Amino acid sequence: MPNLKKVFEASPKYKKMLTAPDGHIYSLPWIEELGEGKESIHTVNSLGWINEKWLKALGLEHPKTAKDLYNVLKAFKEKDPNGNGKKDEIPLSFISNDDGNDLKMLFAAFGDGSGDNGQHMIVDDDGKIKFTANTDAYKEAIKYFNKCYTEGLIDTESFEQEWSRYVAKGADEKYGLYFTWDPHNVTGPGDDYVMFRPLAREDGQVNVTRTNNFGFSRDRFVITSANKNLELTAKWIDQMYEPLQSVQNNWGTYGDKGQNIFKLNEAEHKLVHEPLEGTAPVELRQKTSVGGPLAILDSYYGKYTTMPDDAKWRLDLMAEYIFPHVNNNYNYPNIFFSQEDTKKIADIEADMMGYITQKRDEWITKGNIDEEWDDYLKQLKAYGLDEWLKIKQENFDNYNKG
Repeated sequence: MPNLKKVFEASPKYKKMLTAPDGHIYSLPWIEELGEGKESIHTVNSLGWINEKWLKALGLEHPKTAKDLYNVLKAFKEKDPNGNGKKDEIPLSFISNDDGNDLKMLFAAFGDGSGDNGQHMIVDDDGKIKFTANTDAYKEAIKYFNKCYTEGLIDTESFEQEWSRYVAKGADEKYGLYFTWDPHNVTGPGDDYVMFRPLAREDGQVNVTRTNNFGFSRDRFVITSANKNLELTAKWIDQMYEPLQSVQNNWGTYGDKGQNIFKLNEAEHKLVHEPLEGTAPVELRQKTSVGGPLAILDSYYGKYTTMPDDAKWRLDLMAEYIFPHVNNNYNYPNIFFSQEDTKKIADIEADMMGYITQKRDEWITKGNIDEEWDDYLKQLKAYGLDEWLKIKQENFDNYNKG
C-alpha cells in the first residue's frame, strides 16, 4: 500500500493512533487536515454566530464578558431589533449537547476559564487529564444560563429541537446568537451573522476550550478473514489514498453532468474547488462525496487541490478570533485502548454522560443546582468517574511514552 505508506511517513502520528495495543493495524483511516495543532479547524466543534445587523440597529457593541452578553440578549428580547413591531426575536438558541450546535463555547467565560467540551475532558499543560463537568466554573456557568432562561433569553426549544426546526427558525433570521459549525447551513449565505468572539472571564483572561478532535477516524475500512484476495483488496483500497482520489472521496467529483465540486487544472494536475454560489457546502458535497478511507494532508493544498473556500473563510476568522485564545498546549489524542479499557469506559459513559446532560438541562430550565450539586458529585463518583479518569490518564501517559 504505497500511497498509505507515504501518508504514514509524512505524518507518523496517524499510524500511531491507528495501531492497536498488540502492535497490529486492523482498520484503515479517514484523515482530513485543515491547519495544525492549536490552529487546526478541528480545534473547536461549535462556533457562535451573532446577528450584527441587530447589534447595529440597537447601537450595541460585540459583548466582551458574560455580563455584556446578558445585556445584549436582554436588548434583543426587549427592543425589537428586527424592526417588525413584534416580540418574535429569539435572543439565544442552540441544540443541547449536540456538539456542533451546542453552547459549550460559553462555559470558558466563568471561573478558572477551563470551560467544557463534548467529552467533558481537557488536558492541562502538565499533561494531566481534567474533568470539566464537576467544577465550580461549570456550576457558575449553569447558574448564569438558568438566569437567562428564566428571563426568556434562551429559546425554550433548545433542549429538544430537531435540526430541521433549528434551520427553519434560522432561515427566518429569528436568532440573535446561535451556535453551529457552518452558518450557511442555518441562516444562509448573507452577512448579517458574524463570528461570535470568545468572552473574557472576570480576571480579563480569554480562553477557548480545545476539543479532542484530530480530523481522524480509524474505522473507515476493514478487511475480514473471509476475504480470499487480501493483497488485491489492499492494493485496491490503497488507491483511495492516492492524493487526487482522496480529495474527490472527501469533497466530490469533477467532469460529471450537472453541478461539480471541482474542475481539473490539467496543466498542474490539480483539482480546483468550484465556487459554491450560495449553496450550503454540506448539501452540495454530500451528493457526490463518498467519505470512506482517505487522507488529505496540509501539504496537499496548492499541490493537488485548493482549500475549500468555506474552510479557508472559517480558518481566517478563527485565526483572528479563536486561535489566539486557545491556551492549552495539549488535547487528548485518539488513543487505541485495550479491549478491557474500552469496555470499562463504555460501561461508565453509558450512564454517566447521559446523566450529565440530563442534569445540565434540568438546572438550566428549572434551577436548584446549589441544592443538588453535592448529590450530583456523589453520583458521578458512583458511576465510576475516578476510574474513568485513571484509565484516560494511564493511556495518555503510555501513548506519549511510545
